[in-house]
Amino acid sequence: MDLKELRRQRRSRFMGGLTPYVGYIIQSGIAMVFLLVLIIFSAWYTSLLRDVPEGIPIRWIMLVLLLPAAAHSSFRTYLQSPDTIFLLPQGHRMKEYFAPAWTAGNVWKVLRLAFVLITLWPLYIRTDDSHQMLFATLAVLILVKILASFGLWRELAMLSRPASMGYSLLRWAVSGLMIAAWLWQPALRALIFIVILAAAYVAALAVPARLSVPWERLIATERNQGARALMILGWFVDVPGREQRVYPRRYLSRWGAGIAWRRSTAYRFLLTKSFARGDIFGIVIRIFLLALLLVWWNRESYIGSGIYLFFVLVMGVQLSALRKLHSESFWLTVYPLPEGSKASSTIQFIFRAHLLLAMLTALPFLTGIAGRPLPVIGTFLAGALLAYLFKSRASRKSAQDDDDI
Repeated sequence: MDLKELRRQRRSRFMGGLTPYVGYIIQSGIAMVFLLVLIIFSAWYTSLLRDVPEGIPIRWIMLVLLLPAAAHSSFRTYLQSPDTIFLLPQGHRMKEYFAPAWTAGNVWKVLRLAFVLITLWPLYIRTDDSHQMLFATLAVLILVKILASFGLWRELAMLSRPASMGYSLLRWAVSGLMIAAWLWQPALRALIFIVILAAAYVAALAVPARLSVPWERLIATERNQGARALMILGWFVDVPGREQRVYPRRYLSRWGAGIAWRRSTAYRFLLTKSFARGDIFGIVIRIFLLALLLVWWNRESYIGSGIYLFFVLVMGVQLSALRKLHSESFWLTVYPLPEGSKASSTIQFIFRAHLLLAMLTALPFLTGIAGRPLPVIGTFLAGALLAYLFKSRASRKSAQDDDDI
């Protein structure tokens, strides 16, 4: 059995399943939106480079933006549940199967890392007199990236799930310390520290017991990655067979407990619980925190208002994916929901969540309301209007779908 060819076929089959939806994505206008965002960002970044604020914490900014790009790793193995039976006899040869996944995963992640570094570099050399050299910095970051990828692979194979989670935190901590040492310390001292820390990290990875091939863990990871890709496509077109990963967020377990126990609110209760434990919640919260940081940084200019509206738009797109949640659930066809309650509950839930996030994201503008009352009030109203436009569009689309039926 040619294991490399097997993986190539599976990858081609997966990508072939996504290709028919590319046309719908282009028709949705996402290319024009991306181009517009790129133009706005270029104009903002150029103006920032021409007039760099005094005391900008460039090293902290570099650390915050480079750490996720360096520490985050993932691999597409395309493993399937039947592999635990049919590929199990090939366990001693699975390195041939995983080698392309390792290579492809690292190549794309290194390119992403290089893009972030090159984007930040003009700001870095203008604000840090003792800055490091570009190619040396890139080499160090690539070393951190490869070490993090090696650490992730070892984490997946660990027998103990708590140990795997602990080593995941260790991977991020080690990556952060290495990048911080390179940014804050002289080159030679930083290299010595990085080499010692890397050796200690590799030695620590050898301690926990591991499986030679963690079949179940790799299959579950691949299933989640495939579902995430289908979820992104679901923003633009109905995709059959989409699954949502469930997270046990116990701190949100009481959310929705106050909803009345009636047929008319049954789907609202289900949607609340699903949102609290699904992928979309985590994505929206990360976007919200990033938006809050950037808005706070630019809160006294119209550029901040532009950034705010862009992120409100992005959060609206993310929340719109909730309209397709449970679209293929068998139990919703069995449980006697009132006619139209699913659509109305979804639209109201998305609007309230979108409006709340829009108002919270705009809070940094309140610090300058004394000097700029009209722009601040206008920004708040624009965010609320954008949330309402999303609601109106969803209502029209829901009515159109009902007419088609």
